Amino acid sequence: MPEIKLEHVTKRWGKFYAVDDLDLVIENNSFVTLLGPSGCGKTTTLRMIAGLETPTSGRITIGDQVVFDSELGINVPANKRKVGFLFQNYALWPNMTVYDNIAFGLSNVKEELPTIDFEAKNAARLAEILANPGEVVKILEDCRDKKGKIDEKKAYIKLIDAFTLSIYTAKKLYGYHLEQGKDVSGEIASLRAKVDSARKSQTLNENFEIMQGGQVVTQTRKLSKEEIDLAVRRVSRIVKIGMFMDRYPAELSGGQQQRVAIARTLAPKPTVLFMDEPLSNLDAKLRLEMRYELQRLHVETGSTFVYVTHDQMEAMTLATQICLINNGVLQQYDAPLTVYNRPNNLFVADFVGNPSINFVEAKGTQRPDGAVELTVFAGRKAIFRPKENLDLNQWFLDRDARQAAQEAAHKEKAAQKSYVEKSNKDETFRYHIAKVVEYDDSLREEPVLTNEDLVLGIRPEFLDIVDDSCLEGEIYGAMPTGMESTIKVRIDDFLLTGVIFGSSLFTIGAKAPLSISGKNIMLFDRKSGQCIAVGSLEFEA
Repeated sequence: MPEIKLEHVTKRWGKFYAVDDLDLVIENNSFVTLLGPSGCGKTTTLRMIAGLETPTSGRITIGDQVVFDSELGINVPANKRKVGFLFQNYALWPNMTVYDNIAFGLSNVKEELPTIDFEAKNAARLAEILANPGEVVKILEDCRDKKGKIDEKKAYIKLIDAFTLSIYTAKKLYGYHLEQGKDVSGEIASLRAKVDSARKSQTLNENFEIMQGGQVVTQTRKLSKEEIDLAVRRVSRIVKIGMFMDRYPAELSGGQQQRVAIARTLAPKPTVLFMDEPLSNLDAKLRLEMRYELQRLHVETGSTFVYVTHDQMEAMTLATQICLINNGVLQQYDAPLTVYNRPNNLFVADFVGNPSINFVEAKGTQRPDGAVELTVFAGRKAIFRPKENLDLNQWFLDRDARQAAQEAAHKEKAAQKSYVEKSNKDETFRYHIAKVVEYDDSLREEPVLTNEDLVLGIRPEFLDIVDDSCLEGEIYGAMPTGMESTIKVRIDDFLLTGVIFGSSLFTIGAKAPLSISGKNIMLFDRKSGQCIAVGSLEFEA
């Protein structure tokens, strides 16, 4: 499967930047989810790679083929990029059977293909199967109904799946009626003679492709009925819909229709499979089932999957890599657990995780031993101990240098004649601090921030109720779900969300000694919103 590479890809409409200077490499055989809030540019990114949207500038490469380059004027059309696209709306033809829906795209394929002697190929396959009749008999015996009669339709499907045949070859195989104990040695000899005759009249390789001068003979042609049927049966086996081939979409459930749409997309053997929120029309239980199916499909097909979703749970469970976008700008591109445990900034930390992360504003300075002394909540003292060596002053110097470099690059870019000012400006993420009584912060003036202004990020699973602690809270709310309970705990005038495992009962208003454990507590710079370090947190008595 090919690698996909995006270099400085931008898409704008007027002054609105849907995608802003995106650099991205999607590795072979990876499952990448484009994640972000509605309108962030993830679907636009997908459509640009697929060729359904033309970028304003940049370069896109699929494998060793440049499919778009704004400077060289290259723009390969979508149907030449050999990619499959699965939409949110399945777009199945209601007047066509499942079989015809899957085969529809294949019947329009016309490209350079090898010349195959299908008669000889099928004769060789039938001779091979007939030489071991016991397997066929066992399959056919499993297809008998209560009256002892063989269900032909069921027999065809079982033979197709067991021996990887087309329906036409399966019917021929069934026609020998091996279950009746017939002697087929004469038929085997005849089939082998047909194969030998074909090999004498022409040079055939092991796949029965015609050879000349050591090369496979090719011709621009459409797929034969045999090839189309084999492709349809192949994908129907993968998504387990072989028994629905004669049904119409209206006769299928939502999950079954989804499988048909996936099969139709897989049938032409696309090098890359793009999916734009394909599970959003399904109910919660079916979505979970289809996630498992997509995971299995990714492994079985060996294809590269690029998947658009705004559901962070879907992204976390399916992806090998998450590409998180906000306002057209790439925020982080990492493995799911890296995105969760070590987010680049406040936006990433807030967007990924359910229940949402707790943010706690803090004032702090670093001690000589590397720990950071903090004042949090209503004047409580705490110590943050970074997991790795941290020089906070150097970190701030590096931050300022990066910001100066970005401003210089922007100034240089703005001086170019082709530059268009971005109307949807990028801003530092406004995080939410949960309080007992909340006020409209939009009416307040922005505070003057210093390097002492920090933000702690505490995942709900790090909050625990213990027997004794210097940090005491009050149970403000509790939602037990059986395996775990999500609780709201009041500390001073602030609220923290916690996930407590087990089936405990909580009394609203009860006092609770609290522990904030774990070594992945996050420390953010309030000014830039960037993550400084991860570590542990201790409260002082």
